[in-house]
Amino acid sequence: MTRLLACLAVVTALSAGAALSAVGAPSACKPTANDAAGPFSQTGIAAPRRAKIGTGHILRARVVRAGDCRPVVGALVVLWQAGPNGYARRGRGSVRTDRQGRFTFQGPVPTSYGRQPHIHIAVIHPQFEELLTRHVVPRGATSGRKTIVLTPLL
Repeated sequence: MTRLLACLAVVTALSAGAALSAVGAPSACKPTANDAAGPFSQTGIAAPRRAKIGTGHILRARVVRAGDCRPVVGALVVLWQAGPNGYARRGRGSVRTDRQGRFTFQGPVPTSYGRQPHIHIAVIHPQFEELLTRHVVPRGATSGRKTIVLTPLL
């Protein structure tokens, strides 16, 4: 019985400390760093509206706001990955984020063309700085997760 009470006391103390530190803690949402334009510099960022360009790899991601980590609703996310013959229109797609800032993109497992396999991502929303980034796909991975943090314009 004494051991149970001691465990409960520790859990209560840890919970109270976590709640206090969460209230006064600075935000953990730091802006995602911009990346090189990649294939977007050659043809712009227009892409057909589709969340699936093939099968083999699924990227689940979330777009949030720097500072308070709130979801960015309705952001246009353009994705582009290279195939065995380089970049082609069939390797592009675009989606909009949902009410929680989430999106899913499905395609073939990205191939290597002298660099780590990756998916280029452009995120556009009128209230945020435009962002170009990438998701690197580890060898053998069939799925991935990413959080993208945008910087508000004001």
